[in-house]
Amino acid sequence: MADRSLINLDPLGGARMVDVSPREPTHRRALARCRVCMMPETTAKVANNAITKGDVLAAARIAGIQAAKRTAELIPMCHPVLVGSVAINFSIGDDYVEIETSVETVDRTGVEMEAMTACAVAALTVYDMCKSADRTMTVDAVALWEKSGGRSGHWQRAQPAELTD
Repeated sequence: MADRSLINLDPLGGARMVDVSPREPTHRRALARCRVCMMPETTAKVANNAITKGDVLAAARIAGIQAAKRTAELIPMCHPVLVGSVAINFSIGDDYVEIETSVETVDRTGVEMEAMTACAVAALTVYDMCKSADRTMTVDAVALWEKSGGRSGHWQRAQPAELTD
């Protein structure tokens, strides 16, 4: 098998987009997660829809969906894919909002970047909507948690020990 570590470079070492045109379209899915950490008072305001800018989670959901559909415009070597579905869910803890995004397609390349972009933009929207109440917020741990489809098949991130107890 050829060395796949440099497939985004042409023979002269310049950047190039990988040719996915010979591949057959298959069903692909990716799941990403991140957290927006904040003061407990801010989390309570988000949960009670008491942030002055409006419904934080509704705005973040829409922003994340838009971001998933426009990922190829933001990431230089990312292929445009026909995004079939985007689901964005939120979990509210004592001092954080966790965001989970799931993106699906039937295409020639995966949707990992779409899922992570949706997650990051949804998190940044939470930050933007809440920044007047809490400047201490951080966006943490944007990560791919699972992907399926394509040549590499299924992959899932191992759960940290503290989450499996």
